[in-house]
Amino acid sequence: MMTLNISVKNCNCIRLILMGVLTVTFACKGQEFKKVELPRNYQAKLDIIYAETASWNGKLDFYYPTNNDEPTPVIINIHGGGWNHGKKESQRGFGSFFKKGMAVANVEYRLESEAKAPAAVEDIRCAMSYLISNAEELNIDTDKIVLMGASAGGHLALMGGLSENNSLFDDHCGEREAVKIRAIIDKYGVSDLRPVMFASSVKKWLGSESENVAFAESLSPITLVDAKSPPIFIVHGDADPIVPYIQSQKLFEKLQAHGVNSKFITIPEGGHGKFKEKDKERIMVEIHKFLDEQGL
Repeated sequence: MMTLNISVKNCNCIRLILMGVLTVTFACKGQEFKKVELPRNYQAKLDIIYAETASWNGKLDFYYPTNNDEPTPVIINIHGGGWNHGKKESQRGFGSFFKKGMAVANVEYRLESEAKAPAAVEDIRCAMSYLISNAEELNIDTDKIVLMGASAGGHLALMGGLSENNSLFDDHCGEREAVKIRAIIDKYGVSDLRPVMFASSVKKWLGSESENVAFAESLSPITLVDAKSPPIFIVHGDADPIVPYIQSQKLFEKLQAHGVNSKFITIPEGGHGKFKEKDKERIMVEIHKFLDEQGL
């Protein structure tokens, strides 16, 4: 067994190799997150800096197969937390993507305590730009990029993917090649800020623009949908007490109206990500079926 301690901001990262499985364990400010287990043929590059501001470094963790001769499809994973809390280290459950031979880029972004909207959207766009610009070094297939997120992460995945080559939120990302998103996986994310802009977490994130409907509209993924939008998979519980189920219903209706390849899975009596095990299993089966249909 080999142990390697790595310094992470406010965290200690312990990597163990045991019985051929690489395990990455994070402990942050006294909170220990569950393991990210990697197959024998996978490695991790942790805390890659993808963007910098005067007071903040944007970081991502990159998990990748070492035995791929051809460029690798990548899942860009975005954590939730109402734009006001959450850490990339809390994210796990990538095993089914590793089995498909996909790389995973697990991204952090500025929370509202660090910077108000649209900072988080800008950060996701910069992470996308970094991965595309460094695709050769990271062995990424830029034609097979998937954005995935839950809750606020779902909103950010939609914003990042539906913006595609719209550079509105790209001012501090530097130059990059054209963006092509193969698919978006939206787990109970906010698709339209306007009906919920006075909710506490939304209001805090919008900051001084919390009463500006036009500003909320510019950050509403549903307004970006058109016939050229990438395929989108949506899942939402119909008893969600935090993000109204109608948010996903309306998004799906607009996607269908524009002829966008999309799938909407409803979880009966499902809360805000609080699903029964059988429902979680069904969701993963449906996600992979959807990705297979996109040639991933």
